[in-house]
Amino acid sequence: MWSLAGQTREERIAMAAAALKGKLIETRRDFHMHPELSNREERTGRAIAEKLRALKFDEVKTGIARHGVVALLKGAKPGPVVAWRADMDALPVEETIEVPYKSRNKGVKHACGHDVHMAVGLGIAELLAGMRAEMAGGVKFLFQPAEEGPPEVEEGGAPLMIKEGALDNPRPKVIFGLHVGTAGPAGTVGYSIGPALASADEFTIVIRGKRSHAAWPHQGIDAVTVGSECVLGLQSIRSRQIDPMQPMVLTIGTIHGGNRHNIVAESVEMRGTIRTFSEGVREGVRTMMRQTLEGCTAAHGAKYELRWGSFSYPVTANEAGLAQWSAAVMKRAIGEANVVSTPAVMGGEDFSYYQKEIPGFFYWLFGGNMARGLTAGNHTAEFDIDEDALVAGVKTGAALLLEALGK
Repeated sequence: MWSLAGQTREERIAMAAAALKGKLIETRRDFHMHPELSNREERTGRAIAEKLRALKFDEVKTGIARHGVVALLKGAKPGPVVAWRADMDALPVEETIEVPYKSRNKGVKHACGHDVHMAVGLGIAELLAGMRAEMAGGVKFLFQPAEEGPPEVEEGGAPLMIKEGALDNPRPKVIFGLHVGTAGPAGTVGYSIGPALASADEFTIVIRGKRSHAAWPHQGIDAVTVGSECVLGLQSIRSRQIDPMQPMVLTIGTIHGGNRHNIVAESVEMRGTIRTFSEGVREGVRTMMRQTLEGCTAAHGAKYELRWGSFSYPVTANEAGLAQWSAAVMKRAIGEANVVSTPAVMGGEDFSYYQKEIPGFFYWLFGGNMARGLTAGNHTAEFDIDEDALVAGVKTGAALLLEALGK
């Protein structure tokens, strides 16, 4: 119980969050040293559940979406339920920076900051557990695996959390979440009205031709040539078929084909992604891709296969009223100068699936520090953050949840 009577709620939250700083850093570093890939977050899930049980949460459910944790903290007074989501998985990235908390799992790193997300979530949980006597309602915490996308043959992430009842019994009225980044100084946050992050769709294209000796190419159908033309044709979707005022990215990230220098390739496989801020554009691009592939393969007598992968996220968008209300709450929590409006970015987030079910607000927690060289972007081997950001995350998250309970 936080003994901070006689002060405003913002002051009490600020003091409690500051008091937690050492524990927040310790928790973040523990997760950072023991990263686990998507759908493999066994140690991570156990550690989170143990910490929530130690805080005397009313319910702690494990094994949701494999290793996820869903926990409920009930206030002393009746009222609505609101939710907080934090993701848990790391990336197949080899850490290159020398820090005391360097990853101990070779080839795996929290290169997207989910260690920060979990530490902030647990910090909010501890802060609110100390204020439950005055809480009217309850807060549901969702610690989610596989935000980066489950392995190709598995289900996972937010869709599986929802499928397995993470938003049910009780159903929250609103859900909040954040993502750490280095685009701003530690202690500041950013928010968007409308689109915040793009839709993200992964695809695989297989071009099938006919093998022949390279000296007699006319006897075969060269999948490499056809595939090359398809790549160029697909790029014209962005340049010639989409309104230039509509943001959209179509990237072919890998291309593989053939097995010998003197054999005409029988097949080529390409993998890539599309990103948009509009569901209409997103569906239109899918149709245009199929039309382009049909045309360019038919011209050569080849065939194609287009498959959409499990990595497929809708647009993450903040409804205007909720975003403006949330920004006002955060300004009271950490100061108006520390809350900035940010443009949408082409990264993707499966928090968007929750927003399709219930109202949701998603924002940026900044952890950059130019003086210390902490500027590397997410998903890089050098990514790290100024841990002062952890306190700002707890302050803003706790304030949003408590204010939402009063709405």
